[in-house]
Amino acid sequence: MRDKRDTPMRSDAQRNRERILDVALAELTRCPDAPLSAIARKACVGQGTFYRNFPNRESLVLEIYRHEMGQVADTAPRLLARLPPDEALRAWMDRLAEFAMAKAGLADAIRLATSAPGGPQKPPPTPVAEAAELLLRACEEAGTVRPGLSGDDFLLAIAGLWQLSPAEDWRSRAARLLDLVMDGLRAGAPGPGRAS
Repeated sequence: MRDKRDTPMRSDAQRNRERILDVALAELTRCPDAPLSAIARKACVGQGTFYRNFPNRESLVLEIYRHEMGQVADTAPRLLARLPPDEALRAWMDRLAEFAMAKAGLADAIRLATSAPGGPQKPPPTPVAEAAELLLRACEEAGTVRPGLSGDDFLLAIAGLWQLSPAEDWRSRAARLLDLVMDGLRAGAPGPGRAS
């Protein structure tokens, strides 16, 4: 029997789903416990359509998280296509910082959705770690970062981003943190054209 998730959505159903996700992202970023009925109303979909797509708050919040992490990850190959690897990595780090600050309210919604006993767990940041791996491998091949770093190493190194508050002057603090991380990634690099 074919899995329902493998069946392509009709274009109108796909548009409804995307509209729900767009509205939910804005509403949950603004107010982590925004009522689902208000999200459905603002997305101009009926309750039945809403609950067919997202049977509960947890499924909606986790899908937004997956979607947004995928969006951030998708920028990595585009940056690599137009910039030298180390510049692409640093530009991607800035995009990641903007994502972290813009979605600070969403982080509260994710905590609410995943903190209930027996509730779902927050999905791992796999697409972002894979994007970091892609960028790190390109930098390693170019000789601009130390060899042997992993996407997980990178995520641990930038974890301070999630400690910043969007209410503060986060841009300058994030830039200093990311410059420091970039300096650390470059330490021990063989230099351009000398990677094995």
